[in-house]
Amino acid sequence: MAIHENLLGGPPPTHLPDDPEPRALLAGGTAPAEVAAAHPASSLAWAQLADDAFAEGRVVESYAFARTGYHRGLDALRRSGWRGQGPIPFEHEPNRGFLRALHALARAAQAIGEEEEYKRCAQFLRDSSPTAADTLS
Repeated sequence: MAIHENLLGGPPPTHLPDDPEPRALLAGGTAPAEVAAAHPASSLAWAQLADDAFAEGRVVESYAFARTGYHRGLDALRRSGWRGQGPIPFEHEPNRGFLRALHALARAAQAIGEEEEYKRCAQFLRDSSPTAADTLS
């Protein structure tokens, strides 16, 4: 049985196309702000900015960076055929930028007391990829 095979006939998993350049730049030590400026559609770059800001106690900035990465990811998912539901596997590396941004948005929302947004994002993450929810938490 294939991973994420839906026996109830639900939507198939969504796999975003690979965009290796932002990932390589970040792995090579390029500043996330430079990567986001050069690749503004990269959820991964925005997620890294959100993570860095959160680690430095800049929670509102983290929220803004995460929100940007989240919306860029939604755009990419829709272009890839996603219709608002169904698995977004963490195991598929190109999906990780969106899932990290979604996690970062939930985390920052909780930190600023936006409980409804936190719950919505945390549930969306778990519904999209239980592996991501477990790995990123």
